[in-house]
Amino acid sequence: MTLPEDPTLDELRPALAQAMLPHVPFDGWSVVALDAAAKDLGVDPAVARLAFPRGAADMVAAYIRAADDALLAACDTAEFKAMKVREKVTAAIRTRLEAAAPHREAVRRAAAILALPGNVPLAARLTWGTADAIWRAAGDTATDFNHYSKRAIAGAIYSATLFIWMADESEGFADTWAFLDRRIAGVMRFEKWKAGLGRDRDRPSLVRFLGRLRYPAI
Repeated sequence: MTLPEDPTLDELRPALAQAMLPHVPFDGWSVVALDAAAKDLGVDPAVARLAFPRGAADMVAAYIRAADDALLAACDTAEFKAMKVREKVTAAIRTRLEAAAPHREAVRRAAAILALPGNVPLAARLTWGTADAIWRAAGDTATDFNHYSKRAIAGAIYSATLFIWMADESEGFADTWAFLDRRIAGVMRFEKWKAGLGRDRDRPSLVRFLGRLRYPAI
């Protein structure tokens, strides 16, 4: 990532978080890794530390938010936009994890930090942000009840898939992608089951984000 000549702290955070990734497997999300990243970027370490006043939690948050932005950029293609909604959601989750594959140990360490009791609210906000990025990549513009239901379920699918991915030793992460396909298929089956009940058909569905998949927005 190229930095402007006189970057602000907001501009420094994603660049530093990205530059930390090669150092995290050895030094964790720590000041040591941050100082090494600052050196790599030619940034004053004292200034770099100002970018992360809460230490490791801020470093992890910066990395995840930068990864969400990268996901949106990666999915901004004609090929992706031509997919059905279900395919877009699946492809977005795969794209997010495939981009992280070279830094899986850093992701594992990030997950451990977010699992600490004091970081649970932050973890929830970051998961919501990733789910929002997945749906924005898919072209979702809903602002009603479905806006929240889609992101709640996408966040749950992404989190479960991430857990499998972090421990997956299969070739090409085949087990992870099979798990992802099963989770999405399960949501679709549940949606069909609900539709068959014949009740509350006019009420927004909690899982309709994978129903009526021919449409760009649900």
